[in-house]
Amino acid sequence: MPSIAGAGGGGLFSVHRAVASWRLRGGRRILLPQRPLYSSLAAGGGGRGDDATPHLPVVIVGAGPVGLVLSFLLAKFGIKCAVLEKNVEFTRHPRAHFINNRTMEIFRKLDGLAGDIEKSQPPVDLWRKFVYCTSLSGSILGSVDHMKQEDFDKVISPISVAHFSQHKLVDLLLKKLEDIGFQACLPDEIGSSTQDLVLENKILMGHECSSIKVTDSGVLIGASFNKAGRMQERKIRCGLVLGTDGARSTVRELAGIHMKGQRDLQKLVSVHFLSRELGKYLSRERPGMLFFIFNPDAIGVLVAHDLEHGEFVLQIPFYPPQQMFEDFSTKVCEEIIVKLVGWEPTDVHVLDIKPWAMHAEVAEKYIGCDNRIILVGDAAHRFPPAGGFGMNTGVQDAHNLAWKLCLVQNGVASPSILQTYESERRPVAIFNTELSVENFKAAMSIPSTLGLDPTVANSVHQVINSTLGSVIPRKLQKTVLEGLFSIGRAQLSDYILNEKNPLGSSRLARLRSILDEGKSLQLQFPAEDLGFRYELGALDAEDCAETTYEAEKQKHSKRSREYVPSAKAGSRLPHMPMRALSTSNEAVFSTLDLVTGDKPEFALIIAPLKESYELARALLKIVDEFKISAKICVIWPRGSVDAKVKGSRSQLAPWTNYVDVEEIPRAPVNSWWEMCQITRKSVILVRPDEHIAWRTESDRVGDADSEVRRVFSKVVCITRPI
Repeated sequence: MPSIAGAGGGGLFSVHRAVASWRLRGGRRILLPQRPLYSSLAAGGGGRGDDATPHLPVVIVGAGPVGLVLSFLLAKFGIKCAVLEKNVEFTRHPRAHFINNRTMEIFRKLDGLAGDIEKSQPPVDLWRKFVYCTSLSGSILGSVDHMKQEDFDKVISPISVAHFSQHKLVDLLLKKLEDIGFQACLPDEIGSSTQDLVLENKILMGHECSSIKVTDSGVLIGASFNKAGRMQERKIRCGLVLGTDGARSTVRELAGIHMKGQRDLQKLVSVHFLSRELGKYLSRERPGMLFFIFNPDAIGVLVAHDLEHGEFVLQIPFYPPQQMFEDFSTKVCEEIIVKLVGWEPTDVHVLDIKPWAMHAEVAEKYIGCDNRIILVGDAAHRFPPAGGFGMNTGVQDAHNLAWKLCLVQNGVASPSILQTYESERRPVAIFNTELSVENFKAAMSIPSTLGLDPTVANSVHQVINSTLGSVIPRKLQKTVLEGLFSIGRAQLSDYILNEKNPLGSSRLARLRSILDEGKSLQLQFPAEDLGFRYELGALDAEDCAETTYEAEKQKHSKRSREYVPSAKAGSRLPHMPMRALSTSNEAVFSTLDLVTGDKPEFALIIAPLKESYELARALLKIVDEFKISAKICVIWPRGSVDAKVKGSRSQLAPWTNYVDVEEIPRAPVNSWWEMCQITRKSVILVRPDEHIAWRTESDRVGDADSEVRRVFSKVVCITRPI
């Protein structure tokens, strides 16, 4: 049974060498010590007694995409870590598959991961559409193309979205980790060493986090594993535990952190199967990513993970306790597949069948246990899959957290900067939860239009549960429920659903209207994907304090999905192609590449103006003092000549950590500054995660040194005098 304990000598909840405080958790009072935060994270060492062995700064629990991305980022930033994964092998059951613009931008800087995905994913013409039909070989009720020309022209982002199954993404991430020294190990491959640092750069397969004990200098983790048929436990000491262990997070449970929101929006069975015959047919006749299938015999949503290789996942709604997961045998699932296809493929091979429940919840907090446990990804939020927000939000969580952990380890930032991870990412998760629920309801508008209102089905199910549940046997309840559902599906018969039937014609016209007006399930959300903005956190937002997060939510609630570039503090840096000046390299790159991905580095973007150079010199002086990595990026108008550009050398000497770049604007805008709706007097401080930390106009700053010191004190939470 998983357990969590405070610091102690003998007892689970005893404490010594520290002043203690009581905390209420799950109806119990738990004693936790007050101590300096992250001492072992910064120092990497232990203490006395039960802390005698060296600590790992970080242990990540959960080796899904989010955990692997986080481990990669931390390793690249020089933070020693290990990963615990309870399964002995990685699942091949496809789950997430849509990678949005912002996540692909992050993947560009993971040693070329985005490029690998682009090469490996199916051709875009095979997945750009959602198809609504009576069967995969029957009438097409409508379709929606979710790709626009600007996606291919890379107008708003240097890279397009992708369709790439989660298990394949995990394979690529494991290869990237292997290239930087990580190794996945089974229990019998690790040995019996009690030295925590021996576990550095290891993914410990078959190790389940079973207990967490907060000690005076960090965390003591109990990791249970099966070795030679006998359960054993390994004790691991670390400074921080990062919970990336998914929607049913053990770390979240051990930390006593609760979820808030809506539970059990829908229960489904996920059927993973292969059929090259079906894949070839759909590739030729009606390619798409999602197929929404409605007919009198069955209803389901087919996710075409890879048409070329015939890999699919079928999602089937089910209603327990009348319908149980055990009812969905391989044979039953094959029969449902045939009903939805409309003919019987000869090579259907069901690989896996899993139940799952759809929730819309966000953790009440992301950081717990004296700031020693941090939740990331699905451990912190659970969304309906509508819109693909789950994995994408999780990867962006990891990206937000990693550079902050690095600054803490290097002694640059106060540990309080980690609190900004929650203040920045939790509002985004809440917003994405609401958006995914809204998108899920949009998806349900289609069956409702066809005469299959899901709320009616849920009401019928509730009535049977409340009236018949305690009176008649489950099998009879199942017969009643499925009989009623069968009567409901009769609305989908050819007799009703055709243009000659007035009712059917009206329903089909309404369906086409929903699709044409963009009121059905949507795939891309550029306004939210690229346009979200942090309001409170590791930033100085005085320049745009009048625009609140609530105002941003209200703006987006009007269903405008157009991205509008913004240089307000908290926003992601707007993209525009650039070219380096005064070099022989003619390569074109994005403004996002002005921030390197190899280390936590800030960038100050300026135009070549006297006052802006003065601020740049002040920044270079201060970051040198405090060992913060930063550079100056001078954006010149298109067509600037070398003679002018050389002015940066004299203005910024003796520093050399600057770059002169030439903007390559795209009509109708004439410059990057114009696109951002700001003047060339603006100076913009960009964080390592490509979000804007601060913006001002250089001619408004009186004392450049004092202003830069104030900004960095706020952004990196420096508490000592600077």
